[in-house]
Amino acid sequence: MQSARLLHRSIIAPAAGEKLALAAVQPRASETAMPVFPLIEAAALLPARGALIGLDLGTKTIGVAVSDPDRRVAAPVETIARKRFALDAQRILVLAAERRAVACVLGLPVSMDGSEGRRAQATRAFARNLEKLTALPIALWDERLSTAAVERALIAADLSRAKRKAVIDQHAATYILQGALDRLTRIAAVKLPE
Repeated sequence: MQSARLLHRSIIAPAAGEKLALAAVQPRASETAMPVFPLIEAAALLPARGALIGLDLGTKTIGVAVSDPDRRVAAPVETIARKRFALDAQRILVLAAERRAVACVLGLPVSMDGSEGRRAQATRAFARNLEKLTALPIALWDERLSTAAVERALIAADLSRAKRKAVIDQHAATYILQGALDRLTRIAAVKLPE
């Protein structure tokens, strides 16, 4: 377990001059694999402070957002054009390391009736594969209507279709992450003594 902690530290804060290669972020699953949890269960594993990375997984792109270390506000980071899982995961882990993230929040596309279709299954598979590469906890958060809500907001802001297309995924990730942050705040408030 000690080597897992050292590996996690090197992912989060590599020493000066060290390059962060995919090989460096691929620990053996038996050493550091952290199960994928619903957000409510993952809350117990999170340290009191530390940024969270939010992900909106699409078929062609991955929207990325990050929170502040106090987990009050989410902000868009970038949109990753999907290529292969290894490259996508490497970019996500590099972004997490640069921002000293302590966990990932992945939007789970649940249907309006609460059932999980093909997109939800693909998201769960992505999360299971990502968990093999990192010691960071991965939390799943219901993303119902996130892209539609963001699209409406961008239309209301009078952004052209081209500009909306360029930013919608990272703004959807921000919307998802902000919802998760708000939920974590409510969970923490319930745990505080009155």
